[in-house]
Amino acid sequence: MRDEREDRDRERGQAGRASMEDRVGTVVDQESVAGRRDGADGGLRIVVVDDHPVFRMGMAALLGSLPGVSVVGEAETRDGAVAAVAAHRPDVVIMDLHLGDGAPSGVEATREILRLRPATAVLVVTMLDDDDSVFASMRAGARGYLLKGATPAEIERGVRAVAHGEVLLGPAVASRAMAYLTGLRVPGAAPVVLPELTGREREVLDLVARGLDNLAISRRLVLSPKTVRNHLSNILTKLQAASRAEAIVRARQAGLGGE
Repeated sequence: MRDEREDRDRERGQAGRASMEDRVGTVVDQESVAGRRDGADGGLRIVVVDDHPVFRMGMAALLGSLPGVSVVGEAETRDGAVAAVAAHRPDVVIMDLHLGDGAPSGVEATREILRLRPATAVLVVTMLDDDDSVFASMRAGARGYLLKGATPAEIERGVRAVAHGEVLLGPAVASRAMAYLTGLRVPGAAPVVLPELTGREREVLDLVARGLDNLAISRRLVLSPKTVRNHLSNILTKLQAASRAEAIVRARQAGLGGE
């Protein structure tokens, strides 16, 4: 009889230990999952904006492979970029400057995004290395500017730098930016007229200053009348001009509008 009681006691003890081990294992698993979830939530959230699908997918794959980084959205247009930022509230936006023929540029998208969410950092990654593109991007609020030939290590460094409030420029554009900020010219480079405007906006303003109306400008530049109106609206805003006539005066003072 005593042997039977001892056997029952051992069985109850083993069952109790198994039950405790199961509970401990469950707690450990839950804590592990929570830790992974917290780590993901605490990482950098990225939106990639580029109208070229192959490059966009490649960039998203590269960034998604980095520790502490997650790609939460992608877009190929200005409107799509703004919508993605509103929906996902990213820490960093990777921004191309050329978003399709006749489409609003990445400079305009950058300006709209920072108006909506100033805390977001914009890192421009583009093929364009001309002075106009660099200056316009920085004036719009971009914190970094890299060319598409940048290495994966340079992309990662750029993302983490702008996310922490730093300004990062690729070596190919740094000298231009420094010259612009210090008021000096890069040897051999022509002075930039109205650098707050993009190249296309300067073209439109030049034609306005020559006396062309919107329809004539749209035909000359092969743009839709709506796109011309959008450019003019941006020009007035950037120049802080109250009217078309005032913009014409500013353009002629800067040397635009000549034959």
